[in-house]
Amino acid sequence: MTSSMTSATTSPRPAPAYDSDNVFAKILRGEIPAERVFEDADTLAFMDVMPQGDGHTLVIPKAPARGLLDADPETLAAVARTVQRVARAVKAAFGADGLTVFQYNEPAGGQTVFHLHVHILPRFEGVPLQRHTGGMADKGLLAEHAARIRAALGSEAAPG
Repeated sequence: MTSSMTSATTSPRPAPAYDSDNVFAKILRGEIPAERVFEDADTLAFMDVMPQGDGHTLVIPKAPARGLLDADPETLAAVARTVQRVARAVKAAFGADGLTVFQYNEPAGGQTVFHLHVHILPRFEGVPLQRHTGGMADKGLLAEHAARIRAALGSEAAPG
């Protein structure tokens, strides 16, 4: 039996508990600034400070959830509604040809911030997705991008 077969037949390890000191929880509490583009009772959307392209936006639930697998169905539904609404605005704000929407779970799946979040990236024909470089984006540029998305959202947008 190969190791891949062994791992597929064993029980998954439980995920560590939610850490309320993660960076997104701190953004929700107002301890860390963020360029907010949309907020409702259940979710928050804001600009990714290490974007993989112009307009890279994140959507998070306000309820604590480490990832997709431990979020309750109501939280997931709220996140999905906001992702769709914000994705439409991102696509319009940037005149994008399409969108890439993705979500990571646990370190092996690529997750680095352990609060459920969904990435929304406007995409353009022939333009490759940038890699996460670890560098922070210019705050002025993020503010400009957030304003464009808020304008596309109309009067429902959260204040910056």
